[in-house]
Amino acid sequence: MENGAARPAPAVIVAIDGPSGTGKSSTSKAVAAQLGLSYLDTGAQYRAITWWMVANGIDITDPTAIAAVAGKPEIISGTDPSAPAITVDGTDVAGPIRTQEVTSKVSAVSAVPEVRTRITELQRSIASAAELGIVVEGRDIGTTVLPDADLKIFLTASPEARASRRSGELKGADVNSTREALLKRDAADSSRKTSPLAKADDAVEVDTSDLTLQQVIECVVTLVEEKRAAK
Repeated sequence: MENGAARPAPAVIVAIDGPSGTGKSSTSKAVAAQLGLSYLDTGAQYRAITWWMVANGIDITDPTAIAAVAGKPEIISGTDPSAPAITVDGTDVAGPIRTQEVTSKVSAVSAVPEVRTRITELQRSIASAAELGIVVEGRDIGTTVLPDADLKIFLTASPEARASRRSGELKGADVNSTREALLKRDAADSSRKTSPLAKADDAVEVDTSDLTLQQVIECVVTLVEEKRAAK
């Protein structure tokens, strides 16, 4: 570099995995924003394809029917952490994909191998196009989607902590029923044959049960900065 100009920080790919309610999305967005990285919510992509299946009357209980149309919808994900956008066939679905109907069906759609192959290819292409680096959050990023990520983090929290956070997000939802729903989702995601929810062998585990969101963000930012410095 001429005149001692600062060398730009090396691009870093960060995979953040973990079950629902661990603070994954809030942490990932904040870390990406703070460090000037792109951001990808892979769960939103699975929700988007589920929303499309529901909107088009596909039988969610029939994996063959789901597989047959997995390649049809055009899903485009924005990677700005301050305003992550997602469209399906040109329609903004950021709101519709968060409905209870989609939430209750996303595990069944996500378990279909053809769906995972389609979405995984999409995720890899987005990650490889991120010039400054990217924070990718999901359930199988460190194990399946980006096994060569520079840094893998697995967020965990007790079922009680996760349920109270999630019911707070869902405004007045019953904590016990929320906890049951989360554990049911965990079981479905962890037991599916294709790319189950799992911690990568080389992932750093962060238990967020007793941490504030800000503490979790600071912890992850530190891990990313250390990884950058070592590159």
